[in-house]
Amino acid sequence: MTSELPIAVDLLVESGNWPGDPDLARLVADVVEASIAVGGLRFVEGSELSVVFTDDAHVRALNAQYREKDRTTNVLSFPGTPPGRKRFGPLLGDIVIAQETVSAEAEAEGLSFDHHLTHLVVHGLLHLFGHDHLEDAEAERMEALEAKILGRLGIADPYAGSDPDGGDPHH
Repeated sequence: MTSELPIAVDLLVESGNWPGDPDLARLVADVVEASIAVGGLRFVEGSELSVVFTDDAHVRALNAQYREKDRTTNVLSFPGTPPGRKRFGPLLGDIVIAQETVSAEAEAEGLSFDHHLTHLVVHGLLHLFGHDHLEDAEAERMEALEAKILGRLGIADPYAGSDPDGGDPHH
């Protein structure tokens, strides 16, 4: 990890039982660096990213308000760049993560909390850069990129051996 990221990151621990701020800052910085290196993400100089660590109740309210889905989910992304743009920023957007859901999923999948959280930050960040998984081909590209980024961070491919028709566990 370098001391100076090319993207300014604003972290907010709103609620939930999260690791300490220094650990979260290091995790997000590692994700940003690996995602830029592996994903070739292009952004305007001086770009900013916001990551909110919160609880299921807040994520459920946001999901209901903005996606008309009255249920919690593990991660939501709110892009700051209009769709179709190839350069992103200066406001990249917000990633919002639900602690109880992340913890329950990690336990159910036999993953470390930090590895699962790292995966979800990567997933959320890629959404901010226009990646999606609505169509099968998009999902395959996004999952392959996530796996490469996570591999650079020393985390096993979360999609290895998964059912390709099983849907995306992240929404």
